[in-house]
Amino acid sequence: MAKIHQVLSHNIQQRMELRPKMLQSLELLVKPMMELELHLKHELITNPMLDIQEETIESEYEEQPRETENDDVEKTLDEAKELSEILDQWNEYHSGSYESGGSFNGEEKVKLDQYLQEKEDTLSEFTDQLYKYNLKENEIDFGMDLIESVNSYGFLDPDYDIYDTGKKYELSEIESDNVHQIILHLKPAGITALSISECLMAQLNETQSHDLILTGIIKEDFDNLIHRRYRKICNKYKISLEELNAYKEQISKLDPKPGLRILSNERDFIVPDVIIKRIDNEFEVIVNDRYIPKMVLSKQYRKIIQSSRNDKDAVKYVRDKVNSAKFLIKSLFLRNRTLERVTRTIIENQKKYFYEETGILEPLTYSVIAQKLQVNESTISRVVRNKYADTPFGIVCLKDYFTSSAGKDRNYDSVSRQMVEKHIEELTEKEDKSKPISDRDIAAILKERGISVSRRVIAKYREGLGILNSRLRRKA
Repeated sequence: MAKIHQVLSHNIQQRMELRPKMLQSLELLVKPMMELELHLKHELITNPMLDIQEETIESEYEEQPRETENDDVEKTLDEAKELSEILDQWNEYHSGSYESGGSFNGEEKVKLDQYLQEKEDTLSEFTDQLYKYNLKENEIDFGMDLIESVNSYGFLDPDYDIYDTGKKYELSEIESDNVHQIILHLKPAGITALSISECLMAQLNETQSHDLILTGIIKEDFDNLIHRRYRKICNKYKISLEELNAYKEQISKLDPKPGLRILSNERDFIVPDVIIKRIDNEFEVIVNDRYIPKMVLSKQYRKIIQSSRNDKDAVKYVRDKVNSAKFLIKSLFLRNRTLERVTRTIIENQKKYFYEETGILEPLTYSVIAQKLQVNESTISRVVRNKYADTPFGIVCLKDYFTSSAGKDRNYDSVSRQMVEKHIEELTEKEDKSKPISDRDIAAILKERGISVSRRVIAKYREGLGILNSRLRRKA
């Protein structure tokens, strides 16, 4: 029994040790270029076993005679040598990969470094708050999906189906609601709200949230408030204009656009994570590592070991730092290799867009790419999260290459939302302005073209394009 208990304790200990490493690996997979650079610079500061490679350095490891028979020291030296070899392979694999296709000069590099140092309240800092809660991995992935789907003000589209998205991560409606509520109350509060009322409600303190008049005005009469229908509000809640002004003062201190505090600067300066270059009739995928520090094993580890070879704590410290560096490099290599594979598979599944240059995307989901690469769907979600590609057609967010099916064509093949939107734009631009076509008419025309889409879907996509309904488009 004691032996079983010992084995169980060992397994539990292994899991406890593995979890931080797994989280570090997942974090690297998620981080876009600018955040990755900051993260690696932090690692270089906190791990003395890592150093930045100088241009003249070929290898930081030199074979030397062993001066001790201490097993711990020998093991640490072996691990250090292995790390040095890994770093050499990494640098050889990525040396100059972006130089041939890059468009950033030295001056822009300086500007980018300054920008990275100056930014304080970032999207990364906002999302990091999620990890403080006891959430499961799929709940964190779901939460990140919600955050990525907001506009620059921090709102989700009113038609965004939280429960439908939650199902993709095998979450119940209650679990989806719980995660959404957590995100709504992160700092700044209100991000991922579906409406202005939900956004403001999330920002109320405990006392305010129990004030039935204040919450009633925000949830039910906000439209009356902004249109200055003060008498109507006063009559409903049986309050004076003076009391209403006090409520207005409280509401005016809330932020109706919390997204601007973490998203605007983040999206002003985009550095692509991958470069897609067309060579003849093929596409080459290059992972952008121009801003990734070229890391090597520091020479200091040898001095520490030689000077402290009888100090077990010092040797253990070096070994821990070497192992940490090894895992960091392996995770970084895996991140870039996975990013490259996913990008190549996207190109293979969007041939019309890339090869025929139609500008039209085929329906594509994370599950399709996951099955082809034999990885989890959540891995694909992490890889494309906040990542951009420098393509022959401009800078494109990798997530934009994934689009749901809007309907079927006459061959029963799926038709993407983007394709339907292009048809809607074309038809409304060419219509007789004195007699605009209705959503039902558009659906009928698309059916004649071999595309079966419901009138409700047409209306949803039209509104998403900012096109008014036929009645409001009519001109005398």
